[in-house]
Amino acid sequence: MRDESVQAEVLMNFLVSEELSFRIPVELRYGIEDPYAVRMTFHLPGDAPVTWAFSRDLLLDGIVGPSGDGDVHIAPMGPGDLADLGIRLQVGGDCAYFQVSAAPVVAFLDRTDRLVPLGQERAFGDFDTELEQVLRSILTGENAG
Repeated sequence: MRDESVQAEVLMNFLVSEELSFRIPVELRYGIEDPYAVRMTFHLPGDAPVTWAFSRDLLLDGIVGPSGDGDVHIAPMGPGDLADLGIRLQVGGDCAYFQVSAAPVVAFLDRTDRLVPLGQERAFGDFDTELEQVLRSILTGENAG
């Protein structure tokens, strides 16, 4: 049976301020059940793990240049191939900043591409049926009130 997910653990620097940062383990996960998304689970000391999901394309694009307009922004932190990546996560007015070596992220993305080749995500899910169900539930909910 074919493995249906890819996982990796990387160490990231959590940049609390210019003077303070600490390393935390972050689990990267990608699965065919949601072939467009990557999940990052941050294990902060003393807190419950926090998972963010965002586009695999956003992570891929962030390796070569600034990527993301919303709550997740990823960009190389220096010139040249495989510079460290800066990751900014935002909730309302609060932001968290992380720094990670690009090499393990690129290796993870390579493994996701072997599982679901870029551009072929649609073949791994029944998105038309899922979209129809979501739209039906929205319309039913709006008409119920």
